[in-house]
Amino acid sequence: MKIFTNFYLIVVLAFVSCNSPKKKTTLDEKPNIILIVVDDQGYADFTGFDEHDSEVKNPNISNLAKSGLTFTQAYTTAPVCSPSRVGILTGKNQFRWDPQASWGPGLPDSVLTIAELLQKEGYATARIGKNDLGRNFHKHNAREYPLKHGYDEFLGFCAHAHDYWLLSDEIKSITKDPNGTSAALGPLMHNEGVKEYKEGYLTDILTNEAIDYLKVKKEKPFFLTLSYNSVHHLIHEVPKKYLDMYEVGEINNYHPDNLEEFGSHKSGSYSAYYDKYSRLGAIKDDDMRKYYLANLHCLDDNIGKFMNALDAENLRENTIIIFISDNGGSPLTGANNYPLTAGKYSLWEGGIRVPMSISWQGKIDPNQIRNDYVSAADIFPTLSKIAGKPTTDKTIDGRDLFLPEDSDRLLVWKWQKTWAARKGDWKLTNSNENNWKGEPSSRYIKPISDDLSLKLFNINNDPGERTNLADSNPEIVKKLQSEYENWCTENIGKF
Repeated sequence: MKIFTNFYLIVVLAFVSCNSPKKKTTLDEKPNIILIVVDDQGYADFTGFDEHDSEVKNPNISNLAKSGLTFTQAYTTAPVCSPSRVGILTGKNQFRWDPQASWGPGLPDSVLTIAELLQKEGYATARIGKNDLGRNFHKHNAREYPLKHGYDEFLGFCAHAHDYWLLSDEIKSITKDPNGTSAALGPLMHNEGVKEYKEGYLTDILTNEAIDYLKVKKEKPFFLTLSYNSVHHLIHEVPKKYLDMYEVGEINNYHPDNLEEFGSHKSGSYSAYYDKYSRLGAIKDDDMRKYYLANLHCLDDNIGKFMNALDAENLRENTIIIFISDNGGSPLTGANNYPLTAGKYSLWEGGIRVPMSISWQGKIDPNQIRNDYVSAADIFPTLSKIAGKPTTDKTIDGRDLFLPEDSDRLLVWKWQKTWAARKGDWKLTNSNENNWKGEPSSRYIKPISDDLSLKLFNINNDPGERTNLADSNPEIVKKLQSEYENWCTENIGKF
């Protein structure tokens, strides 16, 4: 495994102020922190990996990854957005308090978020973009709302998805169902109120708002979460110049008067429009992939624009930038998770192994790769230590990313009726196939099994989970199943 130059020296230098009892970290020494979360990016669609789909054009995402450390085996805590984002935010497996492992774990009052910790340590905190913790959508006064769990400022939406174009008061007023959990449109939530945009594209708007945040001079370090909804459905909603690049046509935006757009759906509801275009059918397979690539290309340009602004404000050197996808690429958008099996909605590798990188100029050497497995839950303890407040919470499931690798580490997942456990090279799961609500695209790699039987894989030798070794390794199956069950017995209900 390739480790960056003078790894342990860098770690010591980076954390000496945190570990030394003689010297307290001052605000001036604390770095700014930017967490960029993207939505449903495919594993092979991340050009930060040496092996990726050659048709993907992501030079800015690639440059960000190559400016620091890239993780080839980073896992989220769930295969869908709401619970996985809770795991990122808290450093904990969300099924500790949501034993049903549902879409909507929510956020208990007693569970500290990384935003709350950093806020207490003197950071200015802001979240821009998607906020989705599975409960209390569109509500300003709920624990799940960013201003109620550690963010000083918020601009974005609280739902699984939001229309990329329709952000005005007018469209909301004439739409009978503007506030769904996925099918949402209208003005964005902004601190204690809302903010409408009569024109503009959501990915561009989020980037521009984040750049404006950078330009406001602060007396203390900042923590900015920039949480895009790209490349989530509605994947076809992309500015025309990107559609032209990929030779795919425009689809009319929703309007309640355009009943012909809905085919058999005559309700005029936005949810009908969303359902029609969030699966194959109205959009053909090849075109779905083109829309996805166009959407991703636009996202990449926006990340490049944001990074240029960071440089222009002379903030790059003292800023940690973490990039991660919230879960694996969706079977329904045309995402490519090769060589991983399946995708979003399942505990196969394609659903939970994601692109992830960390850049920290002057502290992490560029062009570095880590091949050991890590978790999105590791972000919390890593940042808490950098901020000068190493966590002592025994219910944190993450570990400091800068520690030497732990080849004997146990990772566990629970998603509805399925579960998985990984330790070392071995992964045991009962995962079945789950395409959610439609035929998967041609980029989807079908699992070898569609039932809840136990399946054992050597992930290092077989990342695509094509060879079930359960029958030939009964002792490993028994051991991993026992470790998973013991973890559940000891930890579920404790948070």
